[in-house]
Amino acid sequence: MSHEIVEKNVGLLAILIVIVISFGGLAEIVPLYFVKDTTEPVEGLKPYTALQLEGRDIYIREACNACHSQMIRPFRAETERYGHYSVAGEFVYDHPFLWGSKRTGPDLARVGGRYSDEWHVAHLTNPRDVVPESNMPAFHWLADAKLDGKNTAAKMKALRAVGVPYTDEDIAGAADAVKGKTEMQALIAYLQNLGTAVSSR
Repeated sequence: MSHEIVEKNVGLLAILIVIVISFGGLAEIVPLYFVKDTTEPVEGLKPYTALQLEGRDIYIREACNACHSQMIRPFRAETERYGHYSVAGEFVYDHPFLWGSKRTGPDLARVGGRYSDEWHVAHLTNPRDVVPESNMPAFHWLADAKLDGKNTAAKMKALRAVGVPYTDEDIAGAADAVKGKTEMQALIAYLQNLGTAVSSR
């Protein structure tokens, strides 16, 4: 009889569905906050430098994450091609995460140190010069756009508020660290850092 009451009362059914889904979600999410592998940085992980942080913002601005994921799944086909699978502890300083699932281009989670800075300059200037089959657009203007660093310290302060361990010295020197650098230098600095904390695992 109670089963019929629930089925015939749409409002009650909706409330009960929300309650059940909420409990199920909590049962899956809450334990993750107590697992060190998901909440603590991997050994050797450092916050982005001021230049890398600006490069990450350029990466987002130019929608690089729309075509490149940064998450290697724990499957043989992925680890043989890209390297060690991604672990949560290497992304604890990333706000927001850029894992993604769309791969028009290759995954970039382990691209750091794989190519030289000169290769990246050539690739960003005209991708087909180094990868003839590439359909990636050119980003040649990044070589001319200069950083002024006026917002870098504020970004670092905001990230420190959510747990990224920037020091007062990091923040004080942020503007000088990026001023006069090109956006291409910043983007390459960011790319060269990707995956390096776990590259030897």
